[in-house]
Amino acid sequence: MTFPVNSISLNDDTSIPQLGLGTYRLEDDDAYRVASDALAIGYRHIDTARIYKNETGIGRAIRESGIPRDDLYITTKLWNGDQPKARDAISSSLDRLGLEHVDLYLIHWPAPQRGTYVDAWKQLEVLKQDGLTTSIGVSNFEPEHLDAIAAVSDVVPVLNQVELHPLFQQKALRAEHAKRGIATESWGPLGHGSVDLSTEIPALANLAARYEKTIAQVVLRWHIQEGLIVFPKTSHKDRLAENLSIFDFEISADDMDEIRGFDAGHRVGAAPADGNWD
Repeated sequence: MTFPVNSISLNDDTSIPQLGLGTYRLEDDDAYRVASDALAIGYRHIDTARIYKNETGIGRAIRESGIPRDDLYITTKLWNGDQPKARDAISSSLDRLGLEHVDLYLIHWPAPQRGTYVDAWKQLEVLKQDGLTTSIGVSNFEPEHLDAIAAVSDVVPVLNQVELHPLFQQKALRAEHAKRGIATESWGPLGHGSVDLSTEIPALANLAARYEKTIAQVVLRWHIQEGLIVFPKTSHKDRLAENLSIFDFEISADDMDEIRGFDAGHRVGAAPADGNWD
């Protein structure tokens, strides 16, 4: 069974499937299995990164799926220590993925203490010009980091991938994105495995019952209706199908407002200024 997925238009005249597969913390063999299952049931958008160490498994799943390359949307990311050598980094990622290009290449963290992310952005512009990636964007950037690249470049990131879930809704940052023409992509959309949303927000159980859906489906549907791009991670085939089956219902305006009210400013991942790992 396959499910239709909405797409979001980006500022470079491309589009991205609004829901995809996250692969953080999936070992290479698991990433192969999960990506294979996901592609078989209709996923066409996969998010990975060099630091996840699973690009090889994902590339194998892509090749064996038989799905035409143009039907897929593949994202990978430039790691902190690789910022001075973005061309080498994307070339290695492409070798592992077995692809000639990715659809989206992101600076994974600004890692501001390194002082290299602005130059890295200029390198990404060249990678795009050379056809190694169709689109370029950023991840975990705050407005000051966006300002720094805007000061040296007219190329606006197509999106910023940031922690975002009902307890941490990033409303001010999303407003900044809207002003700049940057799409918002949510990582950790269900709490990043660090919080139990059903415990932290008991009212979600009532909403799930009202719509005859799971709590995860209601939360993911909230992301979709907020205009966010989202890529939940799971290693279970039944959950893959469940996460994708959110385009057959709509949350009411009142219930959307209720979920917006759950925002507690509760970040569970690292703050962008702290993401300076090697």
